[in-house]
Amino acid sequence: MFKRTHIASAVVMAFTCQFAFAQEQAPNTPEKNVDEMEVIQVSGIRGSLNKALDEKRASVQIVDAIVAEDIGKFPDNNVVEALQRVTGVQTTGRGAGEVSAVSIRGLTDVNTTINGRAIFTGAGRDVALQDIPASLLSGVTVYKTRSADQIERGIAGAIDIKTHRPFNFDGEKVVLAARAIYADQPDKVDPNISALLSNRWDIDGAGEFGALVNISYAETHYRDDTITAGAAFPFFTDKPHHNYSPYSRIPDRDSQGNLIWQGGLENGLPSSEGSTLNVEGEPTEYLLARDAIFGTSFTGLRKRPAASISLQWAPNETLEITAEGFYTGYENQSQNALWFSNTFETGNGFIETPTVFDGTNVVKEKQAIGAGGFQSGDYNSETTDSYLYALGAEWQASDYLTIKSEVVYQDSEYKSDFFAMRFDRTSYGLDVDFNDNDGVPSISFWDDPNTAVNEADMATIENWNASTIYDSAAGNSGDAITFTIDGEYLFGGTYIDKVRFGGRFENRSAQEFTRDDNKVIGNTSVASLMEQLVAAGASGDGSGLIFKVDDYFDGRADVFDSFITADGSYLLKNADAVRQVYDAQVEGIAKSFDIDETSYAFYATTNFFLTEDISGEFGLRYVNYEQDMKFYDTDNNGELTTGKNKTDKILPSLVLNWNITDDVVGRVAYTETLRMPNFADLNTVVRLQDPLTDIPYGTGTGGNSNLQPTESKNYDLSLEWYFADTSSIYAAYFNREIEGLVLPGRKTEILEGNDGVTRPYVISTSVNASNGELSGFELGAVYFPENLPEMLNGFGVQASFTLLDSSQETPDFNRAGEITEYVKSQMAGVSDESYSIVGIYERDSFDMRLSYVWRSEFYTGNEAASFANPIQFWSRPEQSLDFQFSYNVNDDFVVTFDATNILDDVYQNYYGKGNDNLFNFGNGIYSRTFALGARYSF
Repeated sequence: MFKRTHIASAVVMAFTCQFAFAQEQAPNTPEKNVDEMEVIQVSGIRGSLNKALDEKRASVQIVDAIVAEDIGKFPDNNVVEALQRVTGVQTTGRGAGEVSAVSIRGLTDVNTTINGRAIFTGAGRDVALQDIPASLLSGVTVYKTRSADQIERGIAGAIDIKTHRPFNFDGEKVVLAARAIYADQPDKVDPNISALLSNRWDIDGAGEFGALVNISYAETHYRDDTITAGAAFPFFTDKPHHNYSPYSRIPDRDSQGNLIWQGGLENGLPSSEGSTLNVEGEPTEYLLARDAIFGTSFTGLRKRPAASISLQWAPNETLEITAEGFYTGYENQSQNALWFSNTFETGNGFIETPTVFDGTNVVKEKQAIGAGGFQSGDYNSETTDSYLYALGAEWQASDYLTIKSEVVYQDSEYKSDFFAMRFDRTSYGLDVDFNDNDGVPSISFWDDPNTAVNEADMATIENWNASTIYDSAAGNSGDAITFTIDGEYLFGGTYIDKVRFGGRFENRSAQEFTRDDNKVIGNTSVASLMEQLVAAGASGDGSGLIFKVDDYFDGRADVFDSFITADGSYLLKNADAVRQVYDAQVEGIAKSFDIDETSYAFYATTNFFLTEDISGEFGLRYVNYEQDMKFYDTDNNGELTTGKNKTDKILPSLVLNWNITDDVVGRVAYTETLRMPNFADLNTVVRLQDPLTDIPYGTGTGGNSNLQPTESKNYDLSLEWYFADTSSIYAAYFNREIEGLVLPGRKTEILEGNDGVTRPYVISTSVNASNGELSGFELGAVYFPENLPEMLNGFGVQASFTLLDSSQETPDFNRAGEITEYVKSQMAGVSDESYSIVGIYERDSFDMRLSYVWRSEFYTGNEAASFANPIQFWSRPEQSLDFQFSYNVNDDFVVTFDATNILDDVYQNYYGKGNDNLFNFGNGIYSRTFALGARYSF
């Protein structure tokens, strides 16, 4: 296989001797030892953590890593779940049976690469990390600073995912693994299987060959139940202005067109007792109350096949050729069963006096008579197929010069078909408590004693009428061809060790497609609709139309136990019959945008020594992006608009490493990174959404073809103490100064909606309208105590703590879309504190791990600017407890047990910082999982 000559190895060893462990290596290492140094040998939890510490210590940049069995032996289905134990990394949510969102030091803009290659999903700029199974990985490196030779994107940092290669193993390697995973919410057992086959051969006269195939397949049944108290509006009390009814909603403008109240304020309307609004020239007390309550039961089945193929050929000692392919697939069939009820409707005043929170005008409990409501069965069928192919070579041109080059082609396509149907009714009456139990609301419906039907039963078919169908499809795709060339020249001088240089060219395309059609049927009962569908050719007796949810919210809320919606899968399977009954036509899917982007970059870096113990790297990277854009208004016969955009930047990077002692390394870094606008954010076409209830506003969203990159200047300082072979303590301080954050600018326009009604629409358009700053401190440790009693030998701890301070200037917009002021707030997704602690116990025949992760409350974004509550969404603190146990039956066979989400918490969010009870919002419960597995390797 490829290896450096003795002279080149000596120069490299001289540079890496800044690290104490490298000083132990002889500069003229024999050839056999060089080969062994390239082979990954990791065994057990302690071995994998030791390998990760070695990578952290040897890197010029500030990094953290997970290596080999540290992923494969923990209950991690994908790379996001594995990353939650990395210092400075935060993960969010367990929706749809998995952790899916990752941030580095509080920021979500992470650039992801596979073996150093940029990778994406569909028309996005990044890959869906949860699509990458842990079983395909040999390791993950989290870069918190960046060299100029790395891709410039990702202001949060970069994650490089390393797959297995045949030259990483001594010879033949076979690994077979399977897990059976039980999830308690859907009450299903799912398979997760993988296989790796690898070998390498010496062929006389042709050098060495290696081939590896790694495949994975996973299925996941999931169920997530939610219950939500809706947004707030101002309502009259029982003593309204004489022009209005008791308890009716207060309009935003009076009969003369004067503004009464404005929605979308940071702190909402005043909520203290006795607060008034100027109504028709008179100060009038008001109540703040939710106009609705709703909930969902989201169920589905997700399938993920994945494969990695790697072929390597080293015809001689100076040349290595690699050809690789990487595939991830995604198939998801999901049903979102939604129930929705208005809680203020007629304003007739014939109800009991609402109960408010003490000292406020915010309604906690109330009644409603004749409130409208609906159930919706939303079904989505989604598929994604992503392929990456790479061919590259690394050539040792001389003792001092190495050249690498690679061409990469990737293609990714996402498709979805969506079908939904509403049932609706007007309820007889209801009682609602918007915060019945620590943020969880409750509701009960009344039964009309004058009818034979029980109106309180949400699962009774006779209570419901058929309503609107929503028939749509969407998709996006992207492809790219990338060419890179990199050179490295070894000087081995007193001050300059080596110089690296190179370039990267990429041509990227992104397209998006959509189809949308809504139809309303006349006054028809659900029972009658079932008969009509069968007459039109639908399968069965029509009962397949009904989807019933039982054990709703797991009995953790004072609500009904069961409810029904339309079964979206039945609608999609019988789409022709449904369209016939509704007199609907199928429109062809239409392209909504087509963007072609060309980018190139050139870089140069130098590694240097200032003294025997102080070394570093300085680099410059020049980048250029040009977009040629076409946008199609699918609501207006595909009307075409075009746009062009261009940006170029010079991005410097500087890292200094100080070998303070043999065991202590200090680092300081300055780097600049950027985030390119998402392709969808560039789309200038405004799409309108008519209101789903009797709210007098619609919404609209659009993009901005003139968006510029978000830029970040990054300052980092770290100290690392490696006080034993497998133990270390490390700390870092960091600061990010961010300019040009993309936010939705807002303005209100009077427009005709898709339903033909002219009304105000709050239009959101992407703008570079905010700057932010993020600073923080992180502390991590891996510790395996020595000289413990025999029973405790093998005990270890892995722990991390992150403290963050963020600020962002968020603009407030008036109705005309003008910025009226800047409000200082925290950055979205940033928890002030987070920590993880992992207890490890490892013996010769078994090992176990108990992992606890916690993060404090965090701001997640803004509500639509139409309501009277505080505009910001906040999430309550989140925590997770996972467990893993593995037993080595022999050297080749291992059995495992693991459990995730053991604490089984309710995940909750609310409006406005500190308002988690006064303005509670959503509540969600997700599955616990328990898995048995086995792995056989030889």
